[in-house]
Amino acid sequence: MGDAGFFRGTSADQDGRFSNKEKKLLKSMSFPPEFDQKVDIKKVNLDVIKPWISNKITELLGLEDEVVIDYTCSLLEEPDLDPKRMQINLTGFLENKTKDFLSELWNLLLSAQNSVGGIPAQFIEQKKEELRRKKAEEDARRAQRESVMDTIRKKQSEEINDLRESGRRSRFDDHKNGNSNSRRHSRSPSRRYRSRSREDRRSSRHHSYRDDYYSRHRDERSDRRRNDDRYRYEDRYRESRRRSRSRSPAY
Repeated sequence: MGDAGFFRGTSADQDGRFSNKEKKLLKSMSFPPEFDQKVDIKKVNLDVIKPWISNKITELLGLEDEVVIDYTCSLLEEPDLDPKRMQINLTGFLENKTKDFLSELWNLLLSAQNSVGGIPAQFIEQKKEELRRKKAEEDARRAQRESVMDTIRKKQSEEINDLRESGRRSRFDDHKNGNSNSRRHSRSPSRRYRSRSREDRRSSRHHSYRDDYYSRHRDERSDRRRNDDRYRYEDRYRESRRRSRSRSPAY
């Protein structure tokens, strides 16, 4: 009965065999110098760090291992955060890639605890670079659209100028060949009235109408007089014949 306590569960810290083995590993393994700096995990935004851990482990292993990703994230939530022990615990999963992975992760944590919002400065620069790249691409697309529109406007202007030039040549040819239709449909006034004022043209039209009226009535009067003379001559002829018949002797 006195040995019943031997069968109780014990942790690795309580078991001297595991603690001695961990101490030997800490002495035998080499660690980056940045592991000597402490990180206050409360100042770090883990919501930004965890996606990076997931992507990095997937890149190192060649597949998405949720067990290793969740285990690494749980190590960051321990109260006594020690990067050297994290390297020992992750060596069985990442093997020779563990040192580089932990070194990069610890540098991100050091940068995050010293920045506003708990976001590493590297992530902020990457976001800025992404925004600059998107803006440059948008500017390039806008410049390309403007270039296309300028080309279209230039082509339309050339076509309009060609149409105008062809219209001028056709009018010139019509004038050269003596075609009166081009002059008839021309918007400019005729040369005879070009230098005369509106009042002069109106007065000229009035006089022309009046002259036409008088000439027409003068012709009518002359025709009427001519007809009267003809009737008068006919009457005289009839009267003379009547008198000649009355003077002739009766047989």
